[in-house]
Amino acid sequence: MTSSDERPSSGRGRPLSGRRVLVTRRPEQAAGLVARLEERGAVVVLVPLIATAPPDDPAPLDDALLRLPSYDWLVFTSANAVEAVRERLEARGAGLRLPASTRIAVVGPSTAAAVEAHLAGAAVALQPASEFRAEGLLTAFSDQDVAGRRVLLPVSDRARDTLASGLRARGAVVDAPIAYRTLGADGASDALRDALAGGIDVATFASPSAVDAFVAAAGPAGAAVPCAVIGPVTERAARAAGLDVRAVADPATVDGLLAALERLRWPAD
Repeated sequence: MTSSDERPSSGRGRPLSGRRVLVTRRPEQAAGLVARLEERGAVVVLVPLIATAPPDDPAPLDDALLRLPSYDWLVFTSANAVEAVRERLEARGAGLRLPASTRIAVVGPSTAAAVEAHLAGAAVALQPASEFRAEGLLTAFSDQDVAGRRVLLPVSDRARDTLASGLRARGAVVDAPIAYRTLGADGASDALRDALAGGIDVATFASPSAVDAFVAAAGPAGAAVPCAVIGPVTERAARAAGLDVRAVADPATVDGLLAALERLRWPAD
């Protein structure tokens, strides 16, 4: 999706030269995006807005992981969920022992990379071709017979019910234990206030949670900041919050976000 405020950049090599770009992800998740923005000449202002924490009660997730051989599918809708599962396995002194009969499905390339990085020996069997969100993964399951199949779907405490309810409607037996909680990052308000005071050309968001945290931390000043978002779900959250959405990544990947930023019509042009 391309907004009317986008156009091809006239720059070559460093099309974002001098543009101050706010990145709101955690450093360990943002490293690739930051490096590629800097390659394009952007001045990156990194202000993590959200953090993750273990669930208040880890027992449902632990119980599900103990019963992993009983599941036909292990499904991840975020890299955070993959990391949360790894952390619970390590806390119990266990590793992922995925039976041959249990297949892994993921929502997109970033989550697939997290599986490869954090779950040794695990391989992704299913992911969307292009629509990297819950709806796209549900579509990818259209070719799978899930009636009566058991699905383990570790989720955030803020997760939408789209995928779980869609699979259940097709006859799957879905367990969706809370794998992690999404929280505001410590010190985010002060850091964001300083960043906005220094001037931001565009703020980037990869999740509705980041949008919510930005609005809470920035207050009314946030509405004046041009935004670029990854995917339609984050776009809806940003527009509903009254933010000035100028670019939407399509596909909903880092590559899509970079391309959208390079097409953005800057005020000084």
